Amino acid sequence: MNPHPQLPFVTSADAASARLVHLVACEDSATVSRLLGEHAAFLQGQGFSAKDGAFTLLPGDGGVGAAILCVASARANDPVAFGKLGTALPDGDWTAVLHGLEAAALESALLGFCMGAYRFSLGAGEATTTRLVVPDDAKRLVALSKALWFGRDLINMPANLLGPRELADMAGAALVHRGASVSLVDGDDLRSAYPCLAEVGEGSERKPVVVVARWKAREGAPRISLIGKGVCFDTGGYDLKGAAGMLRMKKDMGGAALMLAVMCAAIDLGLDVDLELRLGCVENSVSGHAMRPGDVLRTRSGKTVEIGNTDAEGRLVLCDLITEASESRPDAILDAATLTGAARVALGPDVPALFSNDDELASLILESGKTTADVMWRMPLWHGYDAWLDSKVADFGNVTSKPMAGAITAALYLQKFVPDGQKWAHIDTYAWNDGARPGRPEGGEMLGLRAILESLSRIHNNS
Repeated sequence: MNPHPQLPFVTSADAASARLVHLVACEDSATVSRLLGEHAAFLQGQGFSAKDGAFTLLPGDGGVGAAILCVASARANDPVAFGKLGTALPDGDWTAVLHGLEAAALESALLGFCMGAYRFSLGAGEATTTRLVVPDDAKRLVALSKALWFGRDLINMPANLLGPRELADMAGAALVHRGASVSLVDGDDLRSAYPCLAEVGEGSERKPVVVVARWKAREGAPRISLIGKGVCFDTGGYDLKGAAGMLRMKKDMGGAALMLAVMCAAIDLGLDVDLELRLGCVENSVSGHAMRPGDVLRTRSGKTVEIGNTDAEGRLVLCDLITEASESRPDAILDAATLTGAARVALGPDVPALFSNDDELASLILESGKTTADVMWRMPLWHGYDAWLDSKVADFGNVTSKPMAGAITAALYLQKFVPDGQKWAHIDTYAWNDGARPGRPEGGEMLGLRAILESLSRIHNNS
């Protein structure tokens, strides 16, 4: 299944008749007035003003001749600032021209257009008929755009069409195509290697699969282990979610989609890294074989965990993968998961929560997020809450009885599987847009994609 075989881009050689879309710094009123020309009075009469986000079409011979989008200079590095282009430009080919904006804004504009032009449909749908001209050296733009659309497609895929095996197969196909080595672990091998993860999937007829992939640019490159939570549907298990809580649970594999997209783009860009990827592809369902509240599970590390809530399954998926990733002593481990509602209460849907045991690694990710306008916010690994995870019958529990600090205690649980001295960062993301906005259509979202890729491109200087 590939709803998007082609991005909405065209080269200049194939777009001789492309019309111009003028991207203007909204502070540059003189340029705006010049571009509006003879239409200025007419447009001003309609209430058009050169404010941030203002868009208008200009008439020409036989119809629309050009377009103008005004953007504040301070937002010119943010693709979302240009997202309106993806829905507002009429059919045909367009060439973006900058006025008063730095040259780097062109990539932001093209990516923002691509973000806004994205549509997901498994029906007949309509082919993309609006395209932007891209430079010949648009390798980074194309890699980011492909990864973005691929990740969104995976999250948006209905759960009946994307179970653990399908997610693993699609991940494997995408990575093998790019030259990575890939192995899929299932059955008895999975139960032996990832016993805690296996228990999460026991309740479903669709059994879990773990994807392990490797790719490196060169010998001696910094080794980075990426880990993604791939819960293809989360009923909550015996601690069953309500109907409203299940409506978007096909997105509970958003962490896996994000990390898979990161690795695909990193390979396409040839980043100077040695990458490992582990995806825990599983379904949390209810049956006579499902784990129960009060069960005690053994993890790959040998530590035992008491199940206080079967709906806190994501951390059970990740802990075995973190243990395995640590065994090769990588320069850094990064995991991503749609892990807690508490992170959304704290930061809302657009800002992933970042936890890390290493200040240098955390700063690298945060600064990369600022550079790419793909922000995260660091939250504390507050060890004053460690005792909240205590258990009387196991090494610790998977949840606390406290109705507070849920994102922090989830991260503290994961840190129990990170060896001393191992750099690690955990990203608690939402992976979804609740409603349509410029550049962010409703549905699956790749929050953190640009920030993580930028971090990988810089990490050799910090390893």
